[in-house]
Amino acid sequence: MPLYECVFIARNDVSQQQVDLIADGLTTIITDMGGEVKKREYWGLRGLAYKVKKNRKGHYMLLGIDAPAPAIHEMERQLGLNEDVLREMTTRIEELTPEEPSAILAKRGDDRDRERGFRGPKPAGRFGSGRGRERGDEREEFRARPRDDMDMMGGMDDDR
Repeated sequence: MPLYECVFIARNDVSQQQVDLIADGLTTIITDMGGEVKKREYWGLRGLAYKVKKNRKGHYMLLGIDAPAPAIHEMERQLGLNEDVLREMTTRIEELTPEEPSAILAKRGDDRDRERGFRGPKPAGRFGSGRGRERGDEREEFRARPRDDMDMMGGMDDDR
């Protein structure tokens, strides 16, 4: 039988248990029609790239399926009728690896393993520290003038 991966996104106001119930319903449809769900991953509540039916977040679920085409068509039909499902996508794949986590879960694990502490020294910016001391610049505009010198210059207007 052909292999498929199905990812569906459920509304953010449903609970994780309700998302699992949707996946259980899909599993019973697939098994009743002679197929088998070999992989099931809950990716969590994630932000959407844009609003979908007034939702900014959604629960993501991945199913790895080994089933005939009529079972897939019925599963897609049921997902389309369910008002808690925002989007679904089913693709045919060459091989299914149920023991390995998907790329999404593998990336999440890498993020958690990364140390959040010291990241090293900051690189020098384009302008250094911004004070001009690195170049030994002693031009007049970089030197601070005493207040008395500024009053004597007479260039300041007190018409504020």
